[in-house]
Amino acid sequence: MRPPPAPAPTKIGLGLGLVLWLAVLSLAPVPARSAVSSVDLGSEWIKVAVVNIRPGQSPITVAINEMSKRKSPALVAFQPGARLIGEEAAGLVARYPDRVLSQVRDLLGKPLDHARRALDSTYLPFSVVEDSRGAVAFRIHGGGGEGEDGAVYSVEELVAMILGYAARLAEFHSKVPIKDVVISVPPYFGQAERKGLLQAAQLAGINVLSLVHEHSGAALQYGIDKDFSNGSRNVIFYDMGSSSTYATLVHFSAYNAKEFGKTISVNQFQVKDVRWNPELGGQNMELRLVEYFADEFNKEVGSGIDVRKFPKAMAKLKKQVKRTKEILSANTMAPISVESLYDDRDFRSTITREKFEELCADLWEKALVPLKEVLENSGMKADEIYAVELIGGATRVPKLQAKLQEFLGRKELDKHLDADEAVVLGAALYAANLSDGIKLNRKLGMIDGSPFGFVMELEGPDLVKDDNTRQLLVPRMKKLPSKMYRSIAHNKDFEVSLAYESKDLLPPGVSSPVFAQYAVSGLADASEKYSGRNLSSPIKANLHFSLSRSGVLSLERAEAVVEITEWVEVPIKKPTLENSTNASQNVSVEHSSNSTTEESTEKTQLDDGGNNKTTSSEVEQGSADLGTEKKLKKRTYRVPLKLINKTLGPGISLPEESFLEAKNKLELLDKKDAERRRTAELKNNLEGYIYATKEKIETSEELEKVSTADERQSFIAKLDEVQEWLYMDGEDGTAAEFQERLNSLKAIGDPIFFRLKELTERPAAVGHARSYLDQLQKIVQDWESKKSWLPREKIDEVLKEADNLKIWLDEKETEQKTAGFSKPAFTSEEVYMKVFTLQDKVAIINRIPKPKPKIEKPAENKPESTGSSDAASEEAPSADDQSTQATDGTGSSDAASEEAPSADDHSTKATDGTADEKAEQESVDEPESKLHDEL
Repeated sequence: MRPPPAPAPTKIGLGLGLVLWLAVLSLAPVPARSAVSSVDLGSEWIKVAVVNIRPGQSPITVAINEMSKRKSPALVAFQPGARLIGEEAAGLVARYPDRVLSQVRDLLGKPLDHARRALDSTYLPFSVVEDSRGAVAFRIHGGGGEGEDGAVYSVEELVAMILGYAARLAEFHSKVPIKDVVISVPPYFGQAERKGLLQAAQLAGINVLSLVHEHSGAALQYGIDKDFSNGSRNVIFYDMGSSSTYATLVHFSAYNAKEFGKTISVNQFQVKDVRWNPELGGQNMELRLVEYFADEFNKEVGSGIDVRKFPKAMAKLKKQVKRTKEILSANTMAPISVESLYDDRDFRSTITREKFEELCADLWEKALVPLKEVLENSGMKADEIYAVELIGGATRVPKLQAKLQEFLGRKELDKHLDADEAVVLGAALYAANLSDGIKLNRKLGMIDGSPFGFVMELEGPDLVKDDNTRQLLVPRMKKLPSKMYRSIAHNKDFEVSLAYESKDLLPPGVSSPVFAQYAVSGLADASEKYSGRNLSSPIKANLHFSLSRSGVLSLERAEAVVEITEWVEVPIKKPTLENSTNASQNVSVEHSSNSTTEESTEKTQLDDGGNNKTTSSEVEQGSADLGTEKKLKKRTYRVPLKLINKTLGPGISLPEESFLEAKNKLELLDKKDAERRRTAELKNNLEGYIYATKEKIETSEELEKVSTADERQSFIAKLDEVQEWLYMDGEDGTAAEFQERLNSLKAIGDPIFFRLKELTERPAAVGHARSYLDQLQKIVQDWESKKSWLPREKIDEVLKEADNLKIWLDEKETEQKTAGFSKPAFTSEEVYMKVFTLQDKVAIINRIPKPKPKIEKPAENKPESTGSSDAASEEAPSADDQSTQATDGTGSSDAASEEAPSADDHSTKATDGTADEKAEQESVDEPESKLHDEL
């Protein structure tokens, strides 16, 4: 059954109001080119997509990193004096496992004890401490900071570093600045994680348009190119990533809407339910292999050695296990090889897919739980599901697919989406829709909901714990975004707590359902102020809540509502005012226009007066005569109440002081990184110049023609000197030192290589010039034979310029023969410039147009004159007519005159028959029709 039509879509929000436009992308009328990006921040990987309008390119593309890969490791590493992110950090994992930080996204808002358990279970040897909030923070020893205790970084700071790296990838890919971003989050992210992620983006200087659930991004990518007007469908998106698994039920449908007077079909989808396991993912399968191979290696070594106690060894083993698991997805057997795993001992082994599936036997059943819960809670059966789309890298494991097929009773699962990129591409569509600078052209309504339910709890004097003090504020799967308010009949200050609805459904690492606390003050003062008045109802406190499109719930404002009923004296209205007005209007109809205008003016004044506290002067006079009366009036006063955020614990955002300190710390690191990259680039340039120059000197025979043996030997000695410095003292050189030495080498080498270049380019330029001089002779001949109108002085000027060029070439070639190894007598550039100058002059002459021939009007015989008759006269015609005046044929007759016509008239004045005006006389005597044709 088709759902009822949705409200008219707008471009704002994650609700029916959201409309995505794709297919034809065009820029809105803004002065600069706009671009937005999306970020899929996972536990292990980060992917970036960019929406940018560039001719000849796809509007939505995945940004590649410095290694030309479409996804980057979500890693941050610290070395003495350097910070590395992404691929650079990945190269240090095996050597410095304690300095390459990973899994940071999943530690947002987490307490220290939870973080330690998670890190220990995955053999991550990070040094963690507790910050002032009670949240986990990372201490880096031997790099990344000053002091004996090392530097401490909050999780928000580390996530900000990764997001900043993602922003740089997006800007490098699009070649325009990008600040507007949509970031995807897993559905199990609670309030602390969402707020922490938003604050991390703020630290990175990124404007987050919105957070979007990963399943919504995948649903957007799935539905944007499909048509659901022929029938709705239910689709399950099953996602198993590195560290989590979830299943989402999405209902796709269509509704009819009016657009420009036409009925169109608009696609839409609604997220019906989502269930998850935040502790089950591909990483769990890898850990089973790690344990298996660790036991095998311990048996080989013996002596009670346990490789698990050595972080470097475990880092190497985990790295190779990941590759082994990927091989098993396509093969029935896979090898593993780790060089110098521990104590210079290499480790080599193999494992079959069957053994791998046996090691993970309990995981396959756990992987089905989110899917079962979605079907159970929605009341649907497996055969009612149109498609089951797989996303996430871990869904490539054959055994997992087989278990899903078995449970669903399907022969094949749906794999229409890119398992790695579906989320980031869908999030890019959402970013484009929210952006002001990009307009999209295909509609897809989107309704997402809150994965958690939220309640409001009240505490304060005279507040008894009951259903009124604990109210459901946001039911689970309530539409995002939403506004809501609650009224509390109370007259004293109180506190408001926001909590998750169910203790059985909490974000990972959360022990208490309460995530926010506010103190509401000012209500007692308002109650005391108005207590002496005649209250028509008890004083109330209105609480206004907001659930943002990012899924963040907050108490926006509070106000006291005071309703008072009191007697007020008001003037008695004149009873005949309406009748008088009606009579005046009736009379005005019979009066002239003047009296009507006066009446209208009077009425307007009366209306204007009615807007004031008193009526018009007529009414005031009448009221004064009739006196006043008392009326009972109800007045409502709204008094703003003060809100104080009293939230404590690891889930709170960084305090303002800590935020500013973190901002300065990151800016300093960014500057150091930029300087480090510049230094590395200049060092590579210097090293490359030395190697390339030495090879040229050794292999180029032509170099001997433009330099002496002493020059070359001296240059080689200088190159060796700089190269020795580069590999000795220059290891820690600065950017200025590398640039200085590169400039000193170029000061010697550039003149030599310039002469080498001119050795071939100068003869080519001379040949081109002489060839053009030969062509010029033919051009001049054509001018003289075919363009006789060209000024002779211009042609002579060009010929003289050509002779000068020929003489200059002869002279310079003679000088060059004796120049030897010194500065060239002339350069190829000088030759080309002289040829270009000559070509410009030739082009100017060629553009001189042929003069237009003088057009003479054809002569016709004049009609015979009538002798000495008086000059005939004709009246001047009206505008736009052509007319002539007749003249006599005698030579001595007076010239007839005609008055000048009005504008746009064509007229010819009569003249006498003198020879100077013969042609005009003839045109006057022509027939009128002929005259019209010519004019």
